[in-house]
Amino acid sequence: MDSGQTAYILSQLVLGAVATFLAIMLWSRTRDVAWMLIVMGTIFAYIEIVYSILGLFGIDGSKWFLIGSVPLISFILPLLRMIFFISAFMVMIVRHSMKN
Repeated sequence: MDSGQTAYILSQLVLGAVATFLAIMLWSRTRDVAWMLIVMGTIFAYIEIVYSILGLFGIDGSKWFLIGSVPLISFILPLLRMIFFISAFMVMIVRHSMKN
């Protein structure tokens, strides 16, 4: 592993951990549905980062469940992240359209 890949992995882990920590702190302070969905999306984004880094090291249990040639977990994690973000934005759009 070269220094560029090491810097990439460390930056992804550190910045993802900070974002996830702050998201969890926000979660404990708010009960707003849209913000809770954003927090869940952030948590799943960090799970995706950790899973992809484990895959770089050859540590992944994704050989059992496949969709075609794509491991199921590699297929689901990005979808869950985006579903949570889309849901949060939809809640905000509906909320703002109800005000007008």
